[in-house]
Amino acid sequence: MQIRKQIRILKNNISFEEKQLRSAKIFDKLEQNPVFNNAKCILFYWSMPDEVQTHDFILKYAEIKQIILPSVQNSILVLKQFEGISGLKSGEKYGIQEPDGDDFTDFDKIDLVIVPGIAFDKDNNRMGRGKAYYDGLLPKLKACKIAVCFEFQLIDVVPTDEHDIKMDEIITD
Repeated sequence: MQIRKQIRILKNNISFEEKQLRSAKIFDKLEQNPVFNNAKCILFYWSMPDEVQTHDFILKYAEIKQIILPSVQNSILVLKQFEGISGLKSGEKYGIQEPDGDDFTDFDKIDLVIVPGIAFDKDNNRMGRGKAYYDGLLPKLKACKIAVCFEFQLIDVVPTDEHDIKMDEIITD
């Protein structure tokens, strides 16, 4: 899809260091959010190099809040508790670092979901990478859904269908 290609080009035009600086701005804003401050159990994602960088933020809060991370198994996301960097392994499908432990199935315990994506719009619609992993997971969760993205990932209109779940909020740099 054209939008994914355009965003990929924009992401490739900024250095990893710049992504880290912009990510820090995003997480500074998240720390001011009452939903985040009140959340005890947060579903995060362990970032890939082209995404909003979550590693430092997860490590900062891992002792204070229960952090859950997704793990790709076949065509679905399975949730697992983050038990520190030593508890991560390279995922089978994409080589993303994923927790290696028991499945976390108490979805109602999750207070907040931090959602990645390729593009978002002013109506809080989300476009993912096209594999529908989050489309399968998000309907199972009652938690507040906050998307994090770089400013250039916020576009006028994201194409949607009936399966797409809107974000409750979007935080950019």
